[in-house]
Amino acid sequence: MKLDKEEQDILSAYEAGRLKLSSPSPKELRAIRSMAEQTFRKDRRVTIRLYDHDLKGVQKKAMEKGMPYQTLISAMIHQYIEGDLVERRVG
Repeated sequence: MKLDKEEQDILSAYEAGRLKLSSPSPKELRAIRSMAEQTFRKDRRVTIRLYDHDLKGVQKKAMEKGMPYQTLISAMIHQYIEGDLVERRVG
């Protein structure tokens, strides 16, 4: 995973022992939970058509990872949108 400058600075400080960890306050915990719930709330349903061999391939990969194939498809779309999956140029 590639870290930006701020993330790298934090990691370096942690590894050097310059960070003090503290527990979040109850108010911070409520805010964190709220953000997490909003982040993982799936509020849209879509229908797509796939080639049979593509669907079978996704189902096989999902089975290898021990997850539902719909979750794998959703994760791949999310990774692509976030820039974590890149297109491979052919030719």
